[in-house]
Amino acid sequence: MTGLWVVLATLALGTLIGVIRLRRDGRIRDTGASTGAATGAATEAGAGGERLSAADLGSGLGERATLVQFSTAFCQPCRATRRILADVSELVPGVSHVEIDAESRLDLVRRLDIMRTPTVLVLDQAGVIVKRAAGQPRKADVLAALAGAVPES
Repeated sequence: MTGLWVVLATLALGTLIGVIRLRRDGRIRDTGASTGAATGAATEAGAGGERLSAADLGSGLGERATLVQFSTAFCQPCRATRRILADVSELVPGVSHVEIDAESRLDLVRRLDIMRTPTVLVLDQAGVIVKRAAGQPRKADVLAALAGAVPES
């Protein structure tokens, strides 16, 4: 009888962990950097956000914002994330999408504390990370995150 209770408790705990992970997967959250998007002011790197340069990314930053995706070769959600971010970068002028292979850029993975793929970073025009998502984000969430990072015209 004790074995049955152990199995039931294990199943309940596994279900709870699964539900929590599903709710958190792909959620875009702030990184603590204060953006000057509303006023068009540049964000200071010391304000809590890590700054990435064009040299870090291996390509130029977008005019208004940059979507950075860390992925790996065998990651299925990375493919869907790539399509979502490419669609968003085509939809919003001045936004570029950069995909980085996490296995070949372990220096950045360690520096930015990337724990899983896909991980998406939203950079403002100065290259400061203002938003972050672990897992596959929804297109609407990426657009909403860009609204906070892209300065108003």
